[in-house]
Amino acid sequence: MVMDAAGEPDGLERLWTPHRMSYITGENPPEGCPFCLAPSLPEPETLVVARGELVFAVLNLYPYNPGHLMVCPYRHVADYTDLTEAETAEVAAFTRTAMRVIRSVSRPHGFNLGMNQGSVAGAGIAEHLHQHVVPRWGGDANFMPVIGRTKVLPQILTDTRLMLSEAWPAAARPAP
Repeated sequence: MVMDAAGEPDGLERLWTPHRMSYITGENPPEGCPFCLAPSLPEPETLVVARGELVFAVLNLYPYNPGHLMVCPYRHVADYTDLTEAETAEVAAFTRTAMRVIRSVSRPHGFNLGMNQGSVAGAGIAEHLHQHVVPRWGGDANFMPVIGRTKVLPQILTDTRLMLSEAWPAAARPAP
């Protein structure tokens, strides 16, 4: 339970993500949109897990949990309501496939799914829509992030990308 300034519990659970402050304050901004750049990076440098006709799945560079990925349209669009019907359908289909693939590979107990629309809503990259798919396990939030301000991830991102990409249905795998 979290206490307010007066020491009274407010009943809210909180997820602290201090690494995201660099996005909010604009420190070290990437040159260009990282979601526009990701699909064109060479294979050893990309975190793209799967490619579709209108969208792709890419690992989060700052994951909350192992396997945390995002489904992004190729088109640079900020708002969910600006997606075409075909993009909306493919975002939904890729999200479902991502959940199935992650379940088959790492057996999470649940998922957080979501889009943060606008920087005020928590979008680190507000100008390019992305759907988060975050696998969750019982006990995955422990004392490390709270006390040590550290998130323990048991696998490096390139290994996670390879594992998920190999499990993704063949039609949507990254090009070699």
